[in-house]
Amino acid sequence: MLTRAARPRELLHPLLAASGPLALLSADMAEESRIALFGGSFNPPHVGHVLLAAYALATRPVAELWLVPTFRHAFGKALAPFEDRLEMCRLAAEGLGPRVSVSDVEGRIGGESRTVHTLRHLRAQRPGARFALLVGSDVLSERHAWLGWDEIQATTDIWVVARTGGPPAPEPTVEIPDVSSTEVRRRLAAGEPVAHLVPRAVLAYVVRRGLYQNGPEST
Repeated sequence: MLTRAARPRELLHPLLAASGPLALLSADMAEESRIALFGGSFNPPHVGHVLLAAYALATRPVAELWLVPTFRHAFGKALAPFEDRLEMCRLAAEGLGPRVSVSDVEGRIGGESRTVHTLRHLRAQRPGARFALLVGSDVLSERHAWLGWDEIQATTDIWVVARTGGPPAPEPTVEIPDVSSTEVRRRLAAGEPVAHLVPRAVLAYVVRRGLYQNGPEST
């Protein structure tokens, strides 16, 4: 039987014995895991969403990551049916591993979707759970329009990832490519290629269901 020779602790876990800047890295790695909430219209979900989720899974203390599709847009934008967007999120998440799931919480709450209401509902359902909000830097720049932003900021970790062409993130991150659901819908309606922008399973679902055929704002 083959066995591995025991190695000194510092070789197995160099950060555990570190001091100075490396000690900060060690503290980050020991940070308690969160349930990361990645909300959005997902109309449709695209490769930018998948890349952002994968980046968070790789670099943040994530126990679970939930994709949370909007039920009804707070600013009245037309959306594909909620059940279609739920299913497309499930399809987009298939390759992200067992920590990722799709939540229908905003459908269960009903009405106009607001992040602060969703967070209150989830805390009531999962007392003691620690939640983090995963957003792109472009979305963070719109926080002045968010209902209850001060409450969100005071009660929830906010993880910001930079997006190409958008404002910088507060902390260093990679830049997620600038992929837009609006542009995807426009291309679909115009019969232009979108295979480089949308996960294959999502695109197959869109075609099968005949979604987004009548213009960029269509459902």
